[in-house]
Parts: sequence; C-alpha cells; structure tokens
Amino acid sequence: MDEQAKHGIDLAVLQQAIPNGDEMDAFDLIIHLAFDQKPLTRKERANQVKKRDAFGKYGEQAKAVLEALVEKFAENGVLDIENPTILELSPFDKLGSKTQIRRGIFGGIEQYLQAIKELEIELYRDDLSA
Repeated sequence: MDEQAKHGIDLAVLQQAIPNGDEMDAFDLIIHLAFDQKPLTRKERANQVKKRDAFGKYGEQAKAVLEALVEKFAENGVLDIENPTILELSPFDKLGSKTQIRRGIFGGIEQYLQAIKELEIELYRDDLSA
C-alpha cells in the first residue's frame, strides 16, 4: 500500500473502478488488476477462515478474540486487525483490557502478534477451497 501511494495510486479510486471494490481488501484489488485473478471480498475471505479449524490450537478466550478479529477484517480490512487499539472496542472490551487480552489470554505481546500473523496467513492462503 505504501508503494501504491508512492506511485500516486489511490485505493479508493481502485475500489470504485471494480464492481464491489469497496467490499474487497487492497490485496484482492491489486491481484485482480495485476494478474487478472478473481478477487474475493473481505467477507468471502473471512468465511473461508471460519470454515477451517484455523484456531484449533488456541484456548476458548483466544479463539473468541481471533474470531472477532476475523469479523473486523470482514467489515474493514486487515489494517484494523493490525491496530492494537481495536482491542479497546466492542466486542473485545468484554474480554478485558488490551493488556489483559494480549498478556492474559495470549501469554504476552509477542504471542499475540504471532497469532495476528497466523490469522493474516490464514486470510490470504492460496488454497482458499480448503
């Protein structure tokens, strides 16, 4: 996205140029334009993650956080799930403070960041039919 901005490419313009573009993540817009691949909406990507047992190794509370992050991705995209202030919003605020979630539920900031990285990998897996 930084490269896009550097070259004067506005994501909002791309979203308007493609049918349902406002429902797609920047990744899907770019691969569609650059490689003529069928783009997926954020909701389609989120639904694919939900169909897999992507969070099976986590406890119930961590699963709840990750599932809520998938919903946030479906609504707003990947940048929101990378922003730690998202943990201050609903439904995360019902699970505890930002610190309680990262340290208490995930075992520390590094483990939380690793879970976010794994979530992003799941969202952008090549074999979305799995």
